Amino acid sequence: MFKNLIKFFVNGILTLAPIALVVYVVVQIFQFLDSLLGNLLRKEIGDGMYVPGLGLLLTIVLVTVVGWLATHWLSSWFFRWIERIVSRIPFVKTLYKVIKETFESFFGEKKSFSKVALITVPNNPMKMVGFITTEDVAALSDSLQDHVAIYVPQTFQVAGITFLVPKEHVEVLDVSPEEAMRFILSGGMSGK
Repeated sequence: MFKNLIKFFVNGILTLAPIALVVYVVVQIFQFLDSLLGNLLRKEIGDGMYVPGLGLLLTIVLVTVVGWLATHWLSSWFFRWIERIVSRIPFVKTLYKVIKETFESFFGEKKSFSKVALITVPNNPMKMVGFITTEDVAALSDSLQDHVAIYVPQTFQVAGITFLVPKEHVEVLDVSPEEAMRFILSGGMSGK
């Protein structure tokens, strides 16, 4: 009987923990996004009149308006002007370029994480799963003509490592990037 109670308890944890963590993460993200403009709104209209989610809605509207303005000639010059100023400041220009290219690779038209790759480690039975980010790395060095850049995320972390791998050691897999990322981030515990 005691074994059954332990089994039920463990099954309860396995059922509730993922749900609780997802709810917690979603609530934290909602609160963060809502507070971006929500704190300003609370000061202006008062806590009693503020409706949770109004800050998030206003943030979405503001981002959409900025996106619309950035695509039109009249205002796009303004954003290009700001980018030119940022590109002249040491360290800030590098940080800005990395952040911009990362966002463009995930959300822009040029998605860098669209090809999943299996890397064969020479003289070793190990293999790694990653994402082809660039198939042309020759700009770094002429010796890299036959190499590709592959980003390998680390399990349970946001960080990762970029490898420059000879093309003959790379096999493109017929797997969606979402499935591959789930597999990698779960440490291989989450399959297809």
